[in-house]
Amino acid sequence: MSSNHDGKGGSAQADSAERLLFLLKTRGPRSAAALGEMLGTSGENARQQLVKLARQGLVAQRPLPGGVGRPTIEWRLSEAGHARFADGHAELASRLIVSVRDTLGDHALARLIEARQAETLAQYRQALADSHSLEERVQQLAEIRSREGYMAEWQQEADGSLLLIENHCPICQAARNCPDLCRSELEVFRAVLGENVSVERSDHVLAGARRCVYSIRKR
Repeated sequence: MSSNHDGKGGSAQADSAERLLFLLKTRGPRSAAALGEMLGTSGENARQQLVKLARQGLVAQRPLPGGVGRPTIEWRLSEAGHARFADGHAELASRLIVSVRDTLGDHALARLIEARQAETLAQYRQALADSHSLEERVQQLAEIRSREGYMAEWQQEADGSLLLIENHCPICQAARNCPDLCRSELEVFRAVLGENVSVERSDHVLAGARRCVYSIRKR
């Protein structure tokens, strides 16, 4: 009896820990109180889980300046925490890019990226064929990117513009060796969303941001 109970408790704690990691990945640094509210539990319960994750090296904390009394502690993912969401093929892709460049040259790598871009654009256009409004197209694009591992979402801003938000980049390691992959993705977004639509990358993981964000608006 006690063994089963412990097993259920351990499973619940593991699930709670994974949800905390997911929230920090998708919502950015937060206080324990804020995370507890998102989880539907108390801030103290969240803090206890965060302390355990910190011992595993998956999260870290920092005090926020300002205010009176004890400083508010903000929790964030560590480098190891971000790595929990990494794509299993990232290292292989990165090595292949270096190999193609070293063996066949920059021209061959450029042709490879162009072929990937054309294939991706064709797939996206087919998937978005029945989406007519810009909102529908961005929503569909976010769903496609999520299935590809980008943990994507979209939202509408007060000024009517739209944001495509990618909370994870499964090709980040490869893109560090070949930044043209990021340029290619931006060109695909611009092509698939239409000539009368402006798409600009406002946040970029390779530039030090925690996620990639694209600002989308009608011209």
